[in-house]
Amino acid sequence: MKIRLFIISIQLLFLLLFAGSVVAQHITILQQGKPTNIRGLSVVNDKVAWISGNNGYIAKTNNGGKTWLWQQVKDFEKADFRDIEAFSDKEAIIMSSGTPALILKTIDGGVNWQLKYRNTDTSVFLDAIDFDNPSHGFILGDPIKNRFLLLETKNGGNTWNNYNNSPIASANEAAFAASGTCLRIINHNNIIVTGGAVSNILVQVPNKGWHKTAIPITHGKNSQGAFSIAKGKNQLVIIGGDYQHDKRTDSTVCYSNNGMKWELPHIPPSGYQSCVEHINADTYLSTGTSGTNISIDGGNNWKQIDTLNFNVCRKTKHGNLVLLAGSNGKIAFFKL
Repeated sequence: MKIRLFIISIQLLFLLLFAGSVVAQHITILQQGKPTNIRGLSVVNDKVAWISGNNGYIAKTNNGGKTWLWQQVKDFEKADFRDIEAFSDKEAIIMSSGTPALILKTIDGGVNWQLKYRNTDTSVFLDAIDFDNPSHGFILGDPIKNRFLLLETKNGGNTWNNYNNSPIASANEAAFAASGTCLRIINHNNIIVTGGAVSNILVQVPNKGWHKTAIPITHGKNSQGAFSIAKGKNQLVIIGGDYQHDKRTDSTVCYSNNGMKWELPHIPPSGYQSCVEHINADTYLSTGTSGTNISIDGGNNWKQIDTLNFNVCRKTKHGNLVLLAGSNGKIAFFKL
């Protein structure tokens, strides 16, 4: 009995410390009210960030999110720009899901956009962009003939070609174009998380092809699966769930120290989450239609810090700026 009471006391103490540590962290709305659902977000540094959404909308900030310059890309007003990769205040690449599949690039801050890829095949559906360096990058698409589509560029997005070594997909397995983070390039290797009939993590191993591991994220329906992955110093964290039942909390996140054995959390997030981002140390931020959550212990315990609906959260690789974005042109700032 004494041992049990001791364990309970330790657990309660941890929860109190955890709750206290996130009190100061909050989300501030920067702006909203635009007729676009934002899913693409790229934070270049503490000043520059770009967003992309449907109805052809793009926006950029040069002052850390205080003000935004909006535009509808001319001749692409109906495009659904699900992801964006930016390299500076001048250079960015946007990707459109649906038909036709499109990739556009700007080198003058969005004044002009150049069409770099167009595919009218209705089986092509693009999901996410990531770059290993400013020259070399990939775009992931849903499977075609049992293989995931991968497009590769070696010249900064000026040309795109089919990648021959794309991973095999299981029946009814796909990726989600929800936040642009179902594909990450980590340590120069492509990593993909999937959903649908199965939930897997696919890791490209140099000179050995692809390694597939099942993960304990809810799956079985087209609305279910893993939506996003992030890597910190010690852990990989994967989030997802069921976007049609976004308050369901079971099997919405898992984490691993080695990428092989995956654990479910002690306290899960508030429900379905479409994006996860590593913030610092063992701290991860996740967001989705069920709200925004934070973990300070590598993904084992989560606490909801906001109930607003967002699609994506991203942190700059070269600073501290963390932004979120979602429906109705909503953009927000996360304070550490």
